[in-house]
Amino acid sequence: MKGQSEQKAGFSIAGLPINYEKIVHIILIVGLMYAASAIFSFLQQYIMTRISQQTVYKLRKFMKQKMRVVPIKYYDTHSNGDIMSRAVNDMDNIASTLQQPLTQAVTSTVTFIGTLWMMLTISWKLTLIALVTIPLSLIIVGIVAPRSQKFFAAQQKSLGLLNDQVEENYAGQQVLKSFNKEDNTIESFEVQNKNYYQAAWKAQFISGIIMPLMIFLNNIGYVFVAVIGGIGVSNGYITLGNVQAFLQYTNQFSQPISQLANLMNTIQSTIASAERVFEVMDEEEMKDTKENRDVEDTSNLIELEHVQFGYEDELLMTDYNLTVKAGQQVAIVGPTGAGKTTIINLLERFYDVKGGAIRLNGTDTRDLDREDLRSHFAMVLQDTWLFTGTIYDNIKYGRENATKDDIMNAAKAAHVDEFVRKLPDGYDTILNEEASNISQGQRQLVTIARAFVANPEILILDEATSSVDTRTEVQIQHAMSELLKNRTSFVVAHRLSTIQNADNIIVMNHGAVVETGTHNELLAQNGFYATLYNSQFSDNVSFD
Repeated sequence: MKGQSEQKAGFSIAGLPINYEKIVHIILIVGLMYAASAIFSFLQQYIMTRISQQTVYKLRKFMKQKMRVVPIKYYDTHSNGDIMSRAVNDMDNIASTLQQPLTQAVTSTVTFIGTLWMMLTISWKLTLIALVTIPLSLIIVGIVAPRSQKFFAAQQKSLGLLNDQVEENYAGQQVLKSFNKEDNTIESFEVQNKNYYQAAWKAQFISGIIMPLMIFLNNIGYVFVAVIGGIGVSNGYITLGNVQAFLQYTNQFSQPISQLANLMNTIQSTIASAERVFEVMDEEEMKDTKENRDVEDTSNLIELEHVQFGYEDELLMTDYNLTVKAGQQVAIVGPTGAGKTTIINLLERFYDVKGGAIRLNGTDTRDLDREDLRSHFAMVLQDTWLFTGTIYDNIKYGRENATKDDIMNAAKAAHVDEFVRKLPDGYDTILNEEASNISQGQRQLVTIARAFVANPEILILDEATSSVDTRTEVQIQHAMSELLKNRTSFVVAHRLSTIQNADNIIVMNHGAVVETGTHNELLAQNGFYATLYNSQFSDNVSFD
């Protein structure tokens, strides 16, 4: 009867008491805890991944929207490579921090709280000794972190400059090779790469100091706990088993502190990246200065009234007036750097006037939405811009709702159809990033076809024939002549022979308007225009 009762109670194996029911109970609890841990780990990873990607997705979206509303001045003062680095590298840096380190921070915080509670259940006195390392850890982080953030900011700035140099060099490969500047470019790259290396090395070194110092502090805390615990055992205040358990918890207690401190490395880098991103977000936007100004009843399409403007504090235009009727051609001439583009920038409201007014059909352009204002204009520039895509799509870019007939008619009028039909894929030919798989003249003809499709009320033309052969120049001139028919136009000209029939010629020099009038009137004045005209045709030298 005694053996049966012992067997039922779970006692066996050479008289050693084993409670199998308790063991099964513990196994079930441990199994459930591991299962719960796996589920929570999965949920944690899923939630943090979603949060991090959603956050960066919205940041990129906001940044893209911001880039649409910053003034042209921002693009004039910031390099393409640096802007791209902010949108790509800095964003990825933020995403990485949100996903992994924050997940680790949550885990470390939970571990810290759980371990601290277990330590308190064993001995609150030893727990106080272990907690002494926390303020010392905060002091270390407070000293090191601000210094590392400064270096991380320098690192991200150097990375942006390096990206800008790489982007510029790849875009100008033909020029580099033509002038045998590969060695000079490599030397310049080495200098910038070294600057980035030094900035990155300093940032990583300073932030890397945190972890060894934390380990040192934790080891000191471990030694103090062991010594005080040993004294307590010898005096009978605490059992040896509790001291051993407490030492194990001390190791577990110090790990999350070290991990959280080490996260400062990544966090400082992320702060530097976030600052660069939010610098863009905080940029001043183009302002709609609508004041419902009076609308003049006028027969003029465009009027410049007492216009004052300067890119900086110094004014380039102090009191400029111009009237343009529908169908007139206005030519803008002057040496390189004279400020011809300034008038175009003001007409399209890339910059706002600092005094006076520019009117379109009697309405001050500052009372018009920029999109509405620019819908009246189309531009054909000397520097052609075509995006990666088909020739058909590049032409259609001028007006998205254009029909296929509109596209084909524009292509024929601009002499694009002639060369496109000779291509293997015709209008479905994919233009590469630089559109280098077609010639310079063909690229220019495509941009003219795009302007035909846009069918603008006002056309802005930059001299587009200076870098093409004679036959292509004739085609471009013919296409432009067709495009200019019955259309108001502003023509930025280098070759004075092309604008002799213009209704009005604006002569610029050193950023200011010096003369205006027709070709004959300006020659009769025997001023700056006459000097340019005579020098160009007598010496056969272009003044640009």
